Amino acid sequence: MRCAYISHPSCLRHEMGPSHPESPDRLRLIEDALAEEGVLDLLVPHEAPAVSPQLLEQVHEAAYLRQLASLSPQEGHVALDADTSLNPFTLEAAAHAAGAGVLAVDLVLSGACTRAFCNVRPPGHHAERARAMGFCFYNNIACAAMQALHSGQIKRLAICDFDVHHGNGTQDIFAGSNQVLFCSSFQHPFYPHTDLGHCPPNVIHVPLPAGTGSRSFREAIEWMWLPALEAFRPELVLISAGFDAHREDPMADLLLSEDDFRFVTQRLVAIAMEHAAGRVVSCLEGGYHGPALARSAVAHVRVLADLEAP
Repeated sequence: MRCAYISHPSCLRHEMGPSHPESPDRLRLIEDALAEEGVLDLLVPHEAPAVSPQLLEQVHEAAYLRQLASLSPQEGHVALDADTSLNPFTLEAAAHAAGAGVLAVDLVLSGACTRAFCNVRPPGHHAERARAMGFCFYNNIACAAMQALHSGQIKRLAICDFDVHHGNGTQDIFAGSNQVLFCSSFQHPFYPHTDLGHCPPNVIHVPLPAGTGSRSFREAIEWMWLPALEAFRPELVLISAGFDAHREDPMADLLLSEDDFRFVTQRLVAIAMEHAAGRVVSCLEGGYHGPALARSAVAHVRVLADLEAP
C-alpha cells in the first residue's frame, strides 16, 4: 500500500493577516511533525498541479470565478467577509490546493497509490457554488469528487467531513446527488449556522452540542455514519480532514483528541477496504491549535499509510 503526500509551495504564500488563525504555519507544523515521527519518509511525495479552469467551472459558477479573479489584489488584502480575504497569492494557492485533490484521485484510481493526504491550504469545504466564506475560496474536496465522477471509473463515492464546522459548501454542491453520499459531523449550533430542517436524502448530518467528548462522538460515527456508508457501498472514500474539534483548539468547543481522529480514520479506511479497494483521498480542512493540529494530522496519516494496527 502506497500513500501519497501532496502539497505545493504556493500554499504558503496565501495569508490573511499576521494574527489570522488560518496561517501558513499550519502546513509547516504538519510537515515537520510527519518528518519528526518518521512518517514523511514513508510517503510518496508529489507537487500539486493547479486545478484546470474547466474542472473549477463544474464545481463553481463561472460568474463567481470571474468575480474572485476581478477582486484579486496586486498588493494588500481584499476582504470578502469578516474573516475571509484575498491577498495577491490567494487564487494561485487555492488553485493548487484544489489541484492536489484532483491529482490524488488520479493517483488512487490509476493504482499508482492506494491513499493520499493533501497538506494544502486554503481549505475548501465552506466554499459554495457561488460564495467564498469561512477561509475557503475553491471547494477542494468537491473538485476531487468531480474528477473521480468524471473519470468513468466509479459510480459512487462518499465524502466524510469531521471538521468541527459543517461542510456547507460541499453540501451545497452535491445536495440531492445519487452518486455522492455526504457525511458531516460538526458542532451545532455553530458556524456556519446551517439550517438542519431540510436534509437532502444523500446527506448524513451528525450535529454535536458543545462539550461533546470522545464517547459520544464515536457512538455517533458508529450509529449514524457507518450504517449509511455500508448501505451506500462507496467505490472511493474522500475525507475533509478538519482537526479543529480537538479539545485544545480555540475555535470551537468539542472535546476530542488525536485518538478520536485516529478512530474515525480507521473506520473510514475499513469502509474503503470493504467497498473501494482501500482507496482513500484526504484533504486538510481546519485545525488551529498548532501542537494539537500536528499530533492529530500525524495520527490521521499514520492510519492512511497503514502504520497503525487496525
